[in-house]
Amino acid sequence: MDTEIELKQPKSGFTTFVLVMCAIGFVAVAMVRLLGIDGTRHMIATTALTPYLTAAGLLVGLFALSRRRWVVGLTMTLVAVVLVANVVPRAFSDPRPNVVGQEVRLMTSNLLVGKADAEFLVAQVKARGIDVLTLQELSPAMVADLDRAGLGQVLPNRVFLAEPGGAGSGIASRFPLTARQLTPPGTLQQAGARVDLPGAQDIEVVSVHPLPPVVPEGPEAWQRELAGLPSPDSTGAMRVLAGDFNATLDHVGLTRLLNKGYVDAADQVGKALVHTWPSSSGIWPPPVTIDHVLVDPRCPVDTVDVFDVPGSDHRAVVAQFVVPR
Repeated sequence: MDTEIELKQPKSGFTTFVLVMCAIGFVAVAMVRLLGIDGTRHMIATTALTPYLTAAGLLVGLFALSRRRWVVGLTMTLVAVVLVANVVPRAFSDPRPNVVGQEVRLMTSNLLVGKADAEFLVAQVKARGIDVLTLQELSPAMVADLDRAGLGQVLPNRVFLAEPGGAGSGIASRFPLTARQLTPPGTLQQAGARVDLPGAQDIEVVSVHPLPPVVPEGPEAWQRELAGLPSPDSTGAMRVLAGDFNATLDHVGLTRLLNKGYVDAADQVGKALVHTWPSSSGIWPPPVTIDHVLVDPRCPVDTVDVFDVPGSDHRAVVAQFVVPR
């Protein structure tokens, strides 16, 4: 009588080693994100890639389970599921409260040290019916280009803090503006203004642009300048922070602002995974979402649109929201 003997193939030691190394790296990165740790500039850059790392960790974890590396597979899969619970809701809209008031269309654009196409920008302002425009990296030459393109005809009110290079900032509006100092002095200008809206409460707007955290000097200035952004004011004017935060929704500095009461406009309408930098569609550097419009929680968001701006490495963001009467 023949006896069938089942021969079990030994597990590959190299495969196990690679999976263990992947698990260690993935769990370490995940803990930095979940525990809200900024760390070094390299750790901050890695945190910006959380959506990509989440997908990769889940796939590798499932692969490890299929190869019967149970400890590695379960660890990676469970940690990835926790991250998925944080990331996936950004692709789904939240319920919109029924609020009556003044519709505001706000656009924010980083101009790449004044290299953006001014005529294109002004054409978009006109075509989209923009009421308030916040600008970062606004140079004196760019101001002249915008004027020649006719910005003053559609948005005649302005608070511009133009500077050579990438330090300038500005706000232009269809409605009257009053300059306000809403942030402490920083490395880059962050223009602030009060917008006098017809038939609704006024809003205070900041053109946000903290120093990037990946500069060789380290992330301290970025952390300080994000922390210096004003909190929502439940008793005064409603506030809107719009611009290049140099931060994603996974960074602790931005998370703290949201915990104070702000709402990310793109997150509210299910577009928070749409990338804003770099504007090119290449795979390196990986596209991330660092340009945001944060609105007062009393202002429901209707729409958000993101589009390329010729000459700039950032995509512009347009948010339409309602300011209650």
